[in-house]
Amino acid sequence: MTRTARRNRRTLRVAGTGAAALLALSACSSSDSGSSSTTSDPAASASDKLSGTVTVFAAASLKESFTTLGKQFERAHPGTKVTFSFGGSDSLAASITGGAPADVFASASPKTMKIVTDAGDASGTPATFVRNQLEIATLPGNPDKVASLKDLTNPDLKVVLCDKEVPCGAAAQKALDASRLKLTPVSYEQDVKAALTKVELKEADAAVVYKTDVHAAGDKVGGVEFPESADAVNDYPITLLKGAEHTGTARAFIALVRSAEGQKVLTGAGFLKP
Repeated sequence: MTRTARRNRRTLRVAGTGAAALLALSACSSSDSGSSSTTSDPAASASDKLSGTVTVFAAASLKESFTTLGKQFERAHPGTKVTFSFGGSDSLAASITGGAPADVFASASPKTMKIVTDAGDASGTPATFVRNQLEIATLPGNPDKVASLKDLTNPDLKVVLCDKEVPCGAAAQKALDASRLKLTPVSYEQDVKAALTKVELKEADAAVVYKTDVHAAGDKVGGVEFPESADAVNDYPITLLKGAEHTGTARAFIALVRSAEGQKVLTGAGFLKP
């Protein structure tokens, strides 16, 4: 389905035109006209035959864990496919409200999710499925002896932050403000993975990212925890989007993310339970 078609479909739903009649003629109308909640009965999901492709827009910090869950979902439900678009939550939200074809949105903050809900593009109420905390990523072995958030204010250090409009950047700024620290980074990056990459490539000495990103990077970076991060923990909400083409399959993926099995993958990646 083209982007224009998806946008028109959403417009028809909001306007309340002949969508109901069209859905009644569709073989998949029963799944589209069900409850708009983001959750589903796991037993019902298991008993129904799922099919089709689910397009998930998700925060960059979810890349590793969601990729794993996508593969698990496809193995459990032959005939389905999960595709992902990872990036800064603010950019993803703007794409969704602009009509980009997507079925599920997983954001790194309630603020960026609100962009989608305010535009009427969410189906049901978003649910928080994990939380994430900040950590300082350093060069391997921490040669600059970074031990605190205050150390990043050293003018001799090249420090990178996420853009302030991105959840990881907003959280970092909140921690800095709470500590009454001023930090001038060498660059602001569009998402957390881009900030981390600067350190991995040794183009920066340190970056404020998420614990999950330090965990995923392995020995490519060092990690330094700082107490101020406890006051800037981000909630991650997830929702089904209006106009989802395979509603039942999209709901089942969300159910997997929120299930005990999904939580095991997410907490194993360093996320905190909701």
